[in-house]
Amino acid sequence: MDQRLSRAARRIGAGLGLTLALVAGALAPAAAARTEEDTVRIMPLGDSITGSPGCWRALLWVDLVEAGHTDADFVGTRPGDGCGFEYDGDNEGHGGFLVTDVADRGLLVDWLARTEPDVVLMHFGTNDVWSGVPAETVLDAYSVLVAQMRDQNPRMRVLVAQIIPMDPARSCAGCGRGVEDLNAAIPAWAAGESTAESPVTVVDQWTGFDTGTDTYDGVHPSGSGDRRIADRWLESLLPLFS
Repeated sequence: MDQRLSRAARRIGAGLGLTLALVAGALAPAAAARTEEDTVRIMPLGDSITGSPGCWRALLWVDLVEAGHTDADFVGTRPGDGCGFEYDGDNEGHGGFLVTDVADRGLLVDWLARTEPDVVLMHFGTNDVWSGVPAETVLDAYSVLVAQMRDQNPRMRVLVAQIIPMDPARSCAGCGRGVEDLNAAIPAWAAGESTAESPVTVVDQWTGFDTGTDTYDGVHPSGSGDRRIADRWLESLLPLFS
């Protein structure tokens, strides 16, 4: 993990031209500008790709601040891990969790009640694919979670990722195809779930993502993978601040 964080930190510095002083300087005005009325509460939801350490969240938060969106507040019951600089690390990324298990156990209900998000960024299903759970079953779990989100907030904005590819060496021969099957089914599922009051937006995290360079083990993102993930979320998230 130390080597991964070091690579992520180097990538962050090279790609964004940040220094610790610059980011720290952005924190004070960001916090001062927020009020209860104008804050957009964003829950990153998923497994270890989101939470352990999920440095794409750190990059995304910095991107939002640099774009002037000091009204962004990441929320979740879990604190952020170190990514080389200070950022709003709250998240709901649970390493090893299956989205089907989260749905079956009703875990999201408590997380939502404790954090009250306006927007959910969901990249979830990697462990289900690894476990051989069919795409249809994963999508059923997605539907359960969306219903729970709307019970907590009828105007919830839901951004659902077509998850990043997997190519673990000799560990899960069917994982690559399993990801493709799930991702192919997500757009039609999202169209059926989306409403005018609570739209469901598909975010393509799969296309162009290279497991050879954008992961360090065929599954979890490297520094370049974190950058790609953050960029895709940012593109879909910015219009929600309009």
